[in-house]
Amino acid sequence: MTTHRAPKPLADPNRPVERAVTAALVLAVLAGVGWIAGMLYTVAGWSM
Repeated sequence: MTTHRAPKPLADPNRPVERAVTAALVLAVLAGVGWIAGMLYTVAGWSM
């Protein structure tokens, strides 16, 4: 006879995959901020 088990939650905070996705998002945001800062620096250099 089978027993009833509660379904496991889909999002387990201890999973390394979620940590990798969070790290990738943080790196993407940092890259975007760096790109914007570089563009502002370039445009500011043109006006001098």
